[in-house]
Amino acid sequence: MHPLQTTTLQLPSFLHGPYIAIKSKTKAEGRRCAKQYQLSGSFSQPRELRTVAPGDVVFTHNVVDFQDELSAWRLYMVSEVIMSLCEMDKKNHRHLGNLYETSFRETAWGALYFALSGDAPESAERTSLRLQAVLRFWDSLQHGRYLHQKLNTSLTLEELMTTACGWAMDAWCPEGGDSVRSRFAVALERMARATRQECVEAILRQLPRILPFVDRKQLNHPEVVTDPTSWREYLATLDAASFERISGVYPAEVLRRLYVWDRELDLH
Repeated sequence: MHPLQTTTLQLPSFLHGPYIAIKSKTKAEGRRCAKQYQLSGSFSQPRELRTVAPGDVVFTHNVVDFQDELSAWRLYMVSEVIMSLCEMDKKNHRHLGNLYETSFRETAWGALYFALSGDAPESAERTSLRLQAVLRFWDSLQHGRYLHQKLNTSLTLEELMTTACGWAMDAWCPEGGDSVRSRFAVALERMARATRQECVEAILRQLPRILPFVDRKQLNHPEVVTDPTSWREYLATLDAASFERISGVYPAEVLRRLYVWDRELDLH
């Protein structure tokens, strides 16, 4: 069954208001979810959804949110719900975080939040599920305008997804496509069934785009960790868990692994 597509975009009411008010409401929502989990082992839907009015913009990244007193939609503050939820059971925090994502990826707002959040793990499998969720709610999400990483630049859904997740299209659908939506559809399908070797090839294809962001001043072995041939050899040595983390080819995770590798070379 496909999710119901609405002619409007609706978000939980706890994501609207001044920053301080939202912080209080999201923490309360996290505690509510924790209590619900303790009772039933699952999460119930938010108590109230509100329609995003025409002309309203949705803040999807805190870097553009400078006016705390401004009453606005702040999607990025779903992170406060998750932190509050996990604080109630710190030993079980990974399971709770994963369960929350699985549950609320089945909503338009949850699908978009998790696609944009950059929360680990950024495996090919997890990334494909996140992009698939956005595509399921694409029509509803198109009713929104979004502020992501550039102040005073509101984006359409296509522009937002290209800005935030274009790396997935570049890595997994490099040949292009008729539309942003169709390229993501191809990319997520390839990620969902990718073998380890296909992930290696995708990482190597993206290295020329990723390596310019390396801070060479922090490297002790730049000639090794920026060499594509060395990368192929290094990727073959990674255990399954370490490889899975970068298999989606999320640039930040690939860079993180590069710096880890550089430190590992100091030990040999």
